[in-house]
Amino acid sequence: MFFASDNSGPAHPAIMQAMVDANEGYLMGYGQDDLTHAVQARIRQIFEAPRAAVHLVSTGTAANALLLATLSHPWETIFCTPESHISEDECNAVEAMSGGASLSHVRSVGAKMTAETLADALETRGGGVHSPQRGPVSLTSVTELGTVYSPAEIAGITEVAGAYGLRTHLDGARFANALSVLGCTPAEMTWKAGIDAVSFGGTKNGCLAAEACIQFDPEDSWQLELRRKRAGHLFSKHRTLSAQMQGYLADDLWLELAGHANRACARLVDGIRAAGLGDSFVAEPQANMIFVRWPRRLHAALKAAGATYYITEGSLEGADPDALLTGRFVCDWSMTDTAVDTFISHLTQAVASGAA
Repeated sequence: MFFASDNSGPAHPAIMQAMVDANEGYLMGYGQDDLTHAVQARIRQIFEAPRAAVHLVSTGTAANALLLATLSHPWETIFCTPESHISEDECNAVEAMSGGASLSHVRSVGAKMTAETLADALETRGGGVHSPQRGPVSLTSVTELGTVYSPAEIAGITEVAGAYGLRTHLDGARFANALSVLGCTPAEMTWKAGIDAVSFGGTKNGCLAAEACIQFDPEDSWQLELRRKRAGHLFSKHRTLSAQMQGYLADDLWLELAGHANRACARLVDGIRAAGLGDSFVAEPQANMIFVRWPRRLHAALKAAGATYYITEGSLEGADPDALLTGRFVCDWSMTDTAVDTFISHLTQAVASGAA
């Protein structure tokens, strides 16, 4: 019953085997090998973007920060939601790698900005020499509340950004999970909707540590390469990244894993609703991550029953048992029906005992 994070699950055996297979013999380092070139070609094919620049790194933070640094200038501000990973969970990596570009928050609903809230935010920036100048716009899908931007929503946002001459970035740490929900193509979710650069995640969906920086306009490719090297993110044994991505993309494994994680989460959602807690979701469940608001005593009862591995915001030791605390549940590719059903059984028993 480990719902803490899709970072916490294992790497998929096929991806690990791909790394073992790639470990034979000698290959040129620093990405100058045929395996890396094949992976780059495969990603271009998947995104229907034959001119796209593709560079691999080991973390989502590096992917986001390097891409946004390449899209921005130090005197600019990057527009994102308050909940965004670049704002809350990356220790000012974007600011550091960009040489000082700041972040400006765009009002959000369900952790999603809209074309209208972006337009409002843009109007407050970009004044004279004393103000931060308008810079790129960054979206996340799946968002930090588990919601998903539709291609139409993305297109509306990029249209507003384009009217100001701004480029757009998509944090796709859970890209495959979002794609599984939408049922569209990667191209429709990205460049066809106006996105300029994507952090294409693998680590949360079965890889050991592999992400792809995708630039649909290759003009800034060399700058990103230099930034990657300068930041210490160009691997000498680059095959360790390329092999992961090769195994991840082979036979559409990446889509299979994301679909499984989403289905496991849907099973969890159904169980929560069946237990009479359908009105407790912070945002409408869509992908593989959900947030609920439950009384402290219910969280405490679940933890006492053994459901210890999910995140709660707030102490379980507080004096008020009725205080509502947020719980976060994330399903990864390895989540089993048995684990979900066991948790639902504990939840049902706790609710029946009056803990809810």
